[in-house]
Amino acid sequence: MAPRHQLPTLDSVPSLNADGSRRFVHPAEVSGRYNRLRRITFAFLFIILFAVPWIKVDGRPAVLLDIPRRQFFLFGEIFNAQDGWMLLFFAGGLGLFLLLLTTLSGRLWCGFACPQTVMIEGVFRVIERWIEGPREARLKLERAPWNVPKVVRKGIKHALFLAMASLLAHTILGYFIPLRSLWSVLADGPRAHLEAFLWTLALTALFYFDFGWFREQFCIIMCPYGRLQSVLTDAESLVVGYDVKRGEPRGKLNALGNGDCVDCKRCIAVCPTAIDIRQGLQLDCIGCTACIDACDAIMDKVHKPRGLIRLDSLKGFAGERTRLLRLRTVAYAAGGLLGLVLFTLALGSRTAFAVNLLRPTGAPFTVEGAEIRNVYRLKLVSKRSEPSTLTITPSSSAPISFVVSQPQVTLPPLGSLEVPVIAALPADHFQGPVQIILEVASPERKQQLVATFLGPGR
Repeated sequence: MAPRHQLPTLDSVPSLNADGSRRFVHPAEVSGRYNRLRRITFAFLFIILFAVPWIKVDGRPAVLLDIPRRQFFLFGEIFNAQDGWMLLFFAGGLGLFLLLLTTLSGRLWCGFACPQTVMIEGVFRVIERWIEGPREARLKLERAPWNVPKVVRKGIKHALFLAMASLLAHTILGYFIPLRSLWSVLADGPRAHLEAFLWTLALTALFYFDFGWFREQFCIIMCPYGRLQSVLTDAESLVVGYDVKRGEPRGKLNALGNGDCVDCKRCIAVCPTAIDIRQGLQLDCIGCTACIDACDAIMDKVHKPRGLIRLDSLKGFAGERTRLLRLRTVAYAAGGLLGLVLFTLALGSRTAFAVNLLRPTGAPFTVEGAEIRNVYRLKLVSKRSEPSTLTITPSSSAPISFVVSQPQVTLPPLGSLEVPVIAALPADHFQGPVQIILEVASPERKQQLVATFLGPGR
């Protein structure tokens, strides 16, 4: 029989029993304005997750990360591995906006939009409640000895967990393999596409373990974002908190000297990390606002004003004014905006092709008779979904003659070509390293590459 649950304290880990064994948290269902907002947010995110692989832009998937070919399709834009530097600005801008969101609203991201919360609260707990019943029934089932009804219920629940984890893994795979190809990959069987099969199997196992068993432990123990909360928030950040002045001392309703808190412990029952929010701001709180809805419902029943537990800043709970504009919020907003502006500018200046000038392995030059020769390899990579025609024009201030195997080339869509270029200079004209310029031009843009012509030292 499982140990009976203990009330959480600041000196205990709510997800552990007194003997150190794992305490499985079974939060009660709650309804209210914040819960409705969360459900709408969950539905919106699920639609995005499952719909994006089906959406096409210009005949291609809206989002496709083709890692083997190093081609990435993002809502009509085509990127290759050489465009990776742009992601520094994009990721930096989004990261700073996430810091801004945290500084303003604490961990509301965790409670409303984090994939961990969305999948657990939006899918896996829904399945669990459907199979095992409400909180009291689940607690009773947990304490019950293993018998046929318990095995059947647990078996059905975990079978559905596995099915959902597999569906999610295949959906994620659809971001890396086009859906048309994905259907053929599935039809061909595991042996024909062993790597894709193993990735899907690993993701299924990971999702099943995390969302079906590990759950709030990830938020409490492993999540790096949660660990940074204490340095990202301040006394003016919105947090889920308990109004001590109004609620204490807690006790029986309308008893002389008591506050508004009737000590019903409903806020503990609905908490997905099993904390007691009345003990103050805690690292384990993910800002899900379930305790707000639960407390508001109790306040309605006892004819007290809502807001005993509410979204407010620490200054707000102390009766002081909360400022939105402060040094760190302005700095995070400016940094995030700068990152996105730089990404936009980089995106606008991006050419339809990438070009690199390489030397073959071996000696950098050869001397044949009275002539010094340098050989270069011009590597051209297309970033377009249609053919591109490019013209190659070499030049130099020195009397160098050039041989270009293909002065005009047609790059295949998203393909690449290598064009050898030979530069020759009479040995008696060589006074030291000389710069050469190779111009690669399309009808829209030109790129110039500078290389050094080398010869024997003097």
